[in-house]
Amino acid sequence: MELTYRRKNIYEEADEAQLSRIEAFAQRYKDFLNYAKTERDAVRLSVAMAERAGYKPYAFGDPLSAGDKRYYNNRGKNLFLFTVGEDDIEKTGIRILAAHIDSPRIDLRPVPLYEKAGGAFFKTHYYGGLKKYQWTAIPLALHGVVTLFDGTVKEIVVGEEASDPVFYISDLLPHLAQKQNERKLSVGIEGEELNIWVGGMPAKKAKKKSEEDDEKGTKDGVKEGVLRILRRKYGIREEDFLTAELTAVPAMPARDVGFDGAYIAAYGHDDKVCAFPALMAQLEYEGKGTTMTVLADKEEIGSEGVTGMQCSLFTDLLDEICAARGKNVRAVRAASECLSADVTSAYDPTFSDAFEKNNAAVCSCGVALMKYTGARGKSGASDASAEFMGKIAARLNAAGVIWQTSELGKVDLGGGGTVAKYIASKNIDTLDVGTPVISMHSPYELISKGDLHHTFLAFRAFLQ
Repeated sequence: MELTYRRKNIYEEADEAQLSRIEAFAQRYKDFLNYAKTERDAVRLSVAMAERAGYKPYAFGDPLSAGDKRYYNNRGKNLFLFTVGEDDIEKTGIRILAAHIDSPRIDLRPVPLYEKAGGAFFKTHYYGGLKKYQWTAIPLALHGVVTLFDGTVKEIVVGEEASDPVFYISDLLPHLAQKQNERKLSVGIEGEELNIWVGGMPAKKAKKKSEEDDEKGTKDGVKEGVLRILRRKYGIREEDFLTAELTAVPAMPARDVGFDGAYIAAYGHDDKVCAFPALMAQLEYEGKGTTMTVLADKEEIGSEGVTGMQCSLFTDLLDEICAARGKNVRAVRAASECLSADVTSAYDPTFSDAFEKNNAAVCSCGVALMKYTGARGKSGASDASAEFMGKIAARLNAAGVIWQTSELGKVDLGGGGTVAKYIASKNIDTLDVGTPVISMHSPYELISKGDLHHTFLAFRAFLQ
């Protein structure tokens, strides 16, 4: 018997058939990522996938029977999928996977458009914890919706097709950056400097009809030109930005990384690298148990609001399932289990001083189990019990899943949170389980294809 612990490397352990499955799953994931760059995109695509898998929409009060597959679309930004099992959920509970589908990004302000020095720009407000300087000098796409005063909703996606224009946040050239270089890295680019370039051609002035007519022009000709394009292509005016929800995301597709293609670089791994495997595990589930997968919004800003994990909708749906099955919801919650499906930071040898290597996740060494997250003295963590940690580990071992444990950096360097504590507060055993990520919260993160696939295998084993 081996007495020492050693991480397993997925690629060393995998045979040709397993490598083929890893690659096939990675390709499906890249297709998902390239479409689902915002939570709205992710919900729209996930609903389509769920309906193809036999799921039907659920409304409060609908009868539920064993074998039902249902989904609840919460305002187009948060999705619940569940199966109704034949089991006695007061004894077996509900197996829950909870991932989030929002990612750090650049949002437009309610009054965004202005002209200065011959250019038209959008003012922005960044969303989530990001390094602002990383968002300059890269191609950006615009995603979101504009709600007109008559109730019409216009969906906007610009910058993803090869024929589309992209958008851009400028940085200062090195030759003139002496003062900028003296700033701390955290304020190398300030929030008010994240202005998006959106136009540069002044609108043509109208021709005179007669000598008495004045030429029709505007003071802000470039802004006017942009507004005319928006009116012509999308039917929107400047005042419609007041009721819009538009965001800038990297206009870069997911790409394989390395000569061997072992990694994937993309925008939005945090947390779609867990959301997609959770969705696939849910859609492929054919057992007799009761399961639920949550694709949540607003995790990056504290899980707030009506589409975040702190909303009562989660417990409302549990109440509805229990009422339809004639079960005591308190007993069901006490018997239920949840994997908070969220990423962790992977050990980066370039920045080794940030990690305690023995307790950091390593790329290609499997899905990461995080007993606790939080900051410094575990502040903000749910801190799963040893018993629940052991129970999950045993299931993964039985299913042949390669896994490791993880902490988010050295103790006093910071930390981070997940949705785990909000679910654990409902008396549901919860453990953070997810994929290690390099360059987390950057516009272009990195993950291992092997870790991605074993995240899926872990979620599938948990639901079974």
